[in-house]
Amino acid sequence: MEFGQAFAAAFHLIATLDAGLLEIVGLSLRVSLSAVGLAALVGLPLGAAVALYRFPGRLVIAALLNAFMGLPPVVVGLIVYLMLSRSGPLGVLGLLFTPGAMIVAQWLLVTPIVAALALQTVADLHAEYDEQLRSLGATPGRALWTLLWDGRLSLVTAVLAGFGRASAEVGAVMIVGGNINHATRVMTTAIALETSKGDLALALGLGLILITLALAINFTAMAVRDLARVRHA
Repeated sequence: MEFGQAFAAAFHLIATLDAGLLEIVGLSLRVSLSAVGLAALVGLPLGAAVALYRFPGRLVIAALLNAFMGLPPVVVGLIVYLMLSRSGPLGVLGLLFTPGAMIVAQWLLVTPIVAALALQTVADLHAEYDEQLRSLGATPGRALWTLLWDGRLSLVTAVLAGFGRASAEVGAVMIVGGNINHATRVMTTAIALETSKGDLALALGLGLILITLALAINFTAMAVRDLARVRHA
């Protein structure tokens, strides 16, 4: 298939809302949004707690969160695979080669990103409002939630960064999901498979959707950052 024909076929798949394409996109969004939601529930309060509380090993945890932002996806996939395999400690759950395993892998990749960015945001806010919080008699626990709420616009960008990482992930989800048709095939794994098979139309269609999604995430993050700057001006 020529380059122009491949693009034309890709646009046709998108314009006609091809069932196979929609199934893959739908599963991709379900897995990534679930992983990012879990990462936000864990990462935001974790990052804020490391920023506010003083305890032994705090600097080590902060350093690890920053280091884990660059975790190799295939290593995370291997760890999750070993944990969820039949001989692994969590094999009884039967999650391997299911969307659940893919969510776990993406959650492990995204949580350090959300937590590290939340740590920096809350630390900056705490330095700005520390005296005011002390004068109001706020406990560290109350200050934590207060600063998370006050920095919510900036923290949205942290969550969007996590979603960007999750939606573009291929190595870990390939290992734990198996790229099974109608079961665990997501956009990134489908693009890799269809390209190797020579089905450029579907690969390009999914690629165009993935690029559009990435652009939307970045434009949204920029808009939120600008809104946050105006709010604090």
